[in-house]
Amino acid sequence: MKKFLLPAFAAFFLLSCGQAGKESHDASTSVPIASKTVVKYAKGFRIDYYDHFKVLHLLNHVGDKIDTLHYLLLAEGAGVPSAYAGLPVIHTPVKSFAVMSSSHVGLLDFVGAADRIVGLGSLKYISSPLVRERIKAGAVKEVGIESSMNIELLISMHVGALLTMSNPDNASGKNKTLADAGVPLIPVAEWLETSPLGRTEWAKLFAALLDKEDSVNTKFDSVAQEYERLAAIGREAKDKPSAIVAMPYKGSWFTPAGQSYMAQLLRDAGASYRWDTTKGTGSLSLNFETVAPEALKAPFWFNQGSVKSKAEIAAVDSRFTQFSSFKIGNVYNNTLRTNDIGSNDYWESGMARPQLILADLIRILHPDLLPKDSLYYYKRME
Repeated sequence: MKKFLLPAFAAFFLLSCGQAGKESHDASTSVPIASKTVVKYAKGFRIDYYDHFKVLHLLNHVGDKIDTLHYLLLAEGAGVPSAYAGLPVIHTPVKSFAVMSSSHVGLLDFVGAADRIVGLGSLKYISSPLVRERIKAGAVKEVGIESSMNIELLISMHVGALLTMSNPDNASGKNKTLADAGVPLIPVAEWLETSPLGRTEWAKLFAALLDKEDSVNTKFDSVAQEYERLAAIGREAKDKPSAIVAMPYKGSWFTPAGQSYMAQLLRDAGASYRWDTTKGTGSLSLNFETVAPEALKAPFWFNQGSVKSKAEIAAVDSRFTQFSSFKIGNVYNNTLRTNDIGSNDYWESGMARPQLILADLIRILHPDLLPKDSLYYYKRME
């Protein structure tokens, strides 16, 4: 369900744009804001707090400028501050969500609000036991993904917030139709973050929507502290074994670019990565011949996609059997928590647990640096 998409916010400027208003406001009917959050790692959003309301800013870094979408977060029944009268309003705490991505499920589960999911882009690949039970009970409806969203159904559901993946294909105008019908639509672009903690920190945006800043701040700080502790161990490792990532798809080997979150994970885990200094936050499109020289000598190989064994890898291309990692048995896939319906929890709960992903990688690359324990997301391919 999770895809690597090109950044684009243009379609959403049909919904809101420009500079937010000044601090003057009319909030005599508002409830005072009791708790706040500070964004430290994420680059894609910020939240400004005032006495009786919040303003959410979604930031799109394009070249030398930052385009911004603004939302007014306001308690139900509170008066709209006059200086912010033109902004889309989202009433907090949000009582129900429709979401497009499995990562949204993981983050909502992290903040303790998975039970508020009433719509999913697809019901096919979900790991959360709670959400799966709600699907079975008919409490969660399939609303379609991005350009195929069921507009009539979404409007009739009266969700508190519709979380999308800020897909550039949204220029079809469906988002404007939904917004005009009163559906609060928020593009969630955690996938554009270049650090694992930056992705997880989008949970703070959900916390602001739910008025749960205090509890989520505490949970996130615990995750960040553990991640930074582990990263210090990994980065200080004397030996830096080289690793390759992914497998070719339709003739192209999409390996992480040097500014991507996966490259950051490898650095923090104490790995040497051939394309660590390349530009880009997504993937590099390379051919087999470019990757092969590194693959022939690299002792570790991660994230082969949906394959389940070394035999399946060899069946795709017999040349893979010549890779050093294949020969010595250091082929690891992030599929250990794949359930009976084929949903890989790495892309769901892993969004909120980067410290567990990092611990796995360190245990694989440097078995002597951490106490012996079972892997959580990764499995050795046999």
